[in-house]
Amino acid sequence: MHSSEPILRAQGIHAWYGSSHVLHGVDITIHRGETMGLLGRNGMGKSTLIRTLLGHVPQRDGHINLFGQDMSHAKPYEVARLGVAYVPEGRGIFPNLSVRENLVMAARPGRDGRRDWSFERVMETFPRLSERLTNLGAQLSGGEQQMLSIGRALMTHPDLIILDEATEGLAPLIVLEIWRVIGEIRKSGIATLIVDRDYRKVLAHADQALVLQKGQVVLGGDADAVAGSAELASYLGV
Repeated sequence: MHSSEPILRAQGIHAWYGSSHVLHGVDITIHRGETMGLLGRNGMGKSTLIRTLLGHVPQRDGHINLFGQDMSHAKPYEVARLGVAYVPEGRGIFPNLSVRENLVMAARPGRDGRRDWSFERVMETFPRLSERLTNLGAQLSGGEQQMLSIGRALMTHPDLIILDEATEGLAPLIVLEIWRVIGEIRKSGIATLIVDRDYRKVLAHADQALVLQKGQVVLGGDADAVAGSAELASYLGV
């Protein structure tokens, strides 16, 4: 299904916030076009792992290789420039820019000059946004903001998109819509790393999965195997 060379390989990742040691030797590998689900209870290190991979956690140790380049000490903008898009928890859109401006300001070709996520395609993918083009970011509902955040990420033509708490606090109909889009992203060949509290949905959409407990990987591998694991419920507290 994928070529042998992963687009992301992180090995022995440790991270600290001040004197608090959050990640303890985490390994994660994502291949081109692969969807990886990241599971674990709150406070187990999922967001810290994402932030560490993106270069947002200064106190970190271990080896991070992205697209064949050593990015262990990279800054966030260097990671983004390589073709990694981030949809953060809390969405991070510009409240005083219109929907159109939020999207267009992010647009750029992909690593190989790809432009398959045009403005028009994003509009087709998120019909709700097309009706709100002149609205400011601050005037959108939470669900529309999340769609805008994902649409903006797609317009950077990433090879890897990272979704942290993709459906947090959204209405059920919007949640369905977001998962539909995640399915489309997966079909389009963009690799994806997903954190979401609906672990069943994550596993249904993922090829591989990792479960974190207290900053360590306690379960990992093929998503179907993880879904069928006897230990999964105890790790997730469900």
